[in-house]
Amino acid sequence: MARRALRQLLTGPGPLIVPGAYDALSALLVQQVGFKAAFMSGYAVSAALLGKPDIGLLTGSEMVDNARRMAAAVQIPLLVDGDTGYGNAINVMRTVETYEQAGVSAIQLEDQVTPKRCGHMSGKQVIDCAEMLGKIRAAVDAREDSDLMIIGRTDAASIEGTDAAIARAQAYADAGADILFVEAPDDVREIEKIASSLAPLAPLVFKVPEGRQSPPLSFDDLADLGFSILLLPIGTLLAATAAMQRSLRELATDGSPVEAEIPPPTFDGFNDLVGLPAMRELENRYADSHEA
Repeated sequence: MARRALRQLLTGPGPLIVPGAYDALSALLVQQVGFKAAFMSGYAVSAALLGKPDIGLLTGSEMVDNARRMAAAVQIPLLVDGDTGYGNAINVMRTVETYEQAGVSAIQLEDQVTPKRCGHMSGKQVIDCAEMLGKIRAAVDAREDSDLMIIGRTDAASIEGTDAAIARAQAYADAGADILFVEAPDDVREIEKIASSLAPLAPLVFKVPEGRQSPPLSFDDLADLGFSILLLPIGTLLAATAAMQRSLRELATDGSPVEAEIPPPTFDGFNDLVGLPAMRELENRYADSHEA
């Protein structure tokens, strides 16, 4: 149901705004606020699970295990970071198979050399286009459910130039990618060129920069250009980190918890948020009963 819902959302008016998440709780919060989809960010998961930067340290099995828990916690579509597919085209097939079994709705595959790094970090390298085309075709062949969407991402813009990145994305669409994503364009003119070249071919992703200077384009501007998905992968991670740092600093300084500017949920409120009342109802329904 979630996979079909994602395809339907991408045919609707306006772009789909997709916040990032990194565990079941953050995905649940994305859903509870009312967003229609969430994205499992490799950057955020690496930080949350390992306390390490996004430089290809997480294994495919670790990412899939995390995705399984997140997908089980929500009813909205979960888009996930599949990195490079964790190897060659045969590895990509297994990556798609295991992510599909985990219940995700879309898998992003990128053309970086393994081990990859965050798309906004320096020192990236990309594989030959022909090799990536094989990976895209393998991903399409591996899926059992045709509603599972493959996101073809290229990191070539900062390495080979915008025109080369556009050519790669066009080839990825021809190979079967359902959604296209050109990572890290440098300026507005590049963004406009990417949109005019690729939006007619397939739904197009724009990753909204977070925690650094953004291009001077509003969500409405990006929608007018033809972007279908506006991805905000690490905003939840940055917000949670800031809140925890502040709380811990205050605890260390004052020796006791102090009132925050934004009051945290109460204990009972948090239990409601994570579904304790529903669990209590189930306990009562299935509790042993003995007639006197």
